[in-house]
Amino acid sequence: MPQPPPGGGRAAARRGRGRRRARKPVPLAGRYIGYVLYFVGAGLISGAVVHHPLDPARYTKIAIIGVLVFMVATLVNEFLLAAERPGLPRAVLVIVASLLLSFGIGMLSGGLQHFEDFPARGAALVPVGITVSFIAFVLKDAESSWRRLFSPLGLAVLLTASVSFFGLRTIADGLGEASGESGHSHGTGMEEEPDEHGAEKESPASAPESTAPETAPATGAESGHSDDGHSH
Repeated sequence: MPQPPPGGGRAAARRGRGRRRARKPVPLAGRYIGYVLYFVGAGLISGAVVHHPLDPARYTKIAIIGVLVFMVATLVNEFLLAAERPGLPRAVLVIVASLLLSFGIGMLSGGLQHFEDFPARGAALVPVGITVSFIAFVLKDAESSWRRLFSPLGLAVLLTASVSFFGLRTIADGLGEASGESGHSHGTGMEEEPDEHGAEKESPASAPESTAPETAPATGAESGHSDDGHSH
C-alpha cells in the first residue's frame, strides 16, 4: 500500500497554501507612514542634540518628542507591519536598539548639518553618531549577530569614526581661529563707534551753552527796566 505523504498529506498542503495566500502584502500607505515617522523622529532628535546648549529646556522637550516619534515608527515597522512578530526578549532588544539608533542618527545628521554653526560640538557628535548608530543597527538587525561588532566591518567603522574626529577637529580649530580674527576686527569697530557717538553726543551737550545767550536778553531786559526806572 502506498504510504500517505508525511505531514497530513494533501490536506496539510492545502492548509499551507491557504496560509500563504492569507498573508497579504503590507499596504503602501503603511510602509510610507512608518518610514516618515522614522525620519521625522531622527530629524527632531538631530536638531535637539545640536541646539541643546542654546535653550536646554526647549530642546529637551523636542528631543523627547523625537524619541517618542521614533519609537512609534519602530512599533509600526517592526511589529505591526512585520511578517513575523518577534518574541518578548527580541522585542525589548529591538526597542532599546532603536532608541540608540535614533540618537546615533540624530548626532550624525545634526553634527554634519550644523557643523559651521557649532564646529567643536559637531566634531564630537559626528564620530559618536557613527559609532552609536552602527552598534544599534547591528543589535536591531534580525539577520546580524552582535559578534559582527568585532568583525572587519566594525573595525572599519571605528577607523572611520576616529579619522572623522581628528579631521573635523582640525577643521573646527581652523574655523575657531578665523572667527577669532573676525571677532577682533569687529571689536575694534565697536570701540570706534562709541567714540563717534560720543563725539556726536558732545555736540548736543553744548546745548546748555546755547541757553547762555537766552540769559543775556533777560539781563538786557532787566537793565532795560532799570533804565526805564531811571528814566521815570
